[in-house]
Amino acid sequence: MYAVSIAGPGADRVAEELAERAEGRVGTVRTEADGEKRRWTETGDRTECVVGGDRSDGERPVRAALDRLAPDHEYAFVSDAPEARLPTVAVGGTREEAAVSVSEPPAFDPASALEAVRDTEPYETLESLVAEVKRSDLAAYSGAIATFTGRVRAKEDEADERTRCLEFEKYDGVAEDRMATIEAELEERAGVLDVRLHHRTGRILDGEDIVFVVVLAAHRGEAFDAVEDGIDRLKEEVPLFKKEVTDDEAFWVHQRE
Repeated sequence: MYAVSIAGPGADRVAEELAERAEGRVGTVRTEADGEKRRWTETGDRTECVVGGDRSDGERPVRAALDRLAPDHEYAFVSDAPEARLPTVAVGGTREEAAVSVSEPPAFDPASALEAVRDTEPYETLESLVAEVKRSDLAAYSGAIATFTGRVRAKEDEADERTRCLEFEKYDGVAEDRMATIEAELEERAGVLDVRLHHRTGRILDGEDIVFVVVLAAHRGEAFDAVEDGIDRLKEEVPLFKKEVTDDEAFWVHQRE
């Protein structure tokens, strides 16, 4: 699922226009400070989610909505929620980190904005990847799905200073190609039918998920072996750089090794 935040004047209107142009199942997410805690409305291929409250929980209500949308939606457009740490469509070019800047209404081009959205990294969860392999053409031959989820560990032991977040960077294109190669080579094994690897980038808070391996296989043994080899090869072969941010310092892990 492609998920982006719309920032700037008229964010709700821009999100609605993009949702109308996008193909497949589309979700929109917005906040209402004085609204209900959550409101979920599904009409055909459109899902509208309202998260209420004063954002005292930071990004968590928005990301909870996205996690629910991810397994069966192609797009999610979030109105003006910078705390969600998503690629951003900036109306009027107001955000330096925007995935794309669009002109002030009414001049902006939804088709160009959607093309830029499709160039962003998909929003994946364990559930969305499991749902994807279940839709495989080979699913009828499967008797097992095995998964691995890597998380941000706050502490190794009680005496450690707390890790607040990890930040990951990758070589664009190279990392994706290497993961695709690992997936393809694992799928060549007898009994392994479909493999999905996904590693998040950017800032990931303690307790959040970092990396997923999902294997669809004929039998559990084949699935377990492919999951173990998949995460080992991802860590060894995919060019990813990790910064650790603790209570006292921030450092690139490869510079300490």
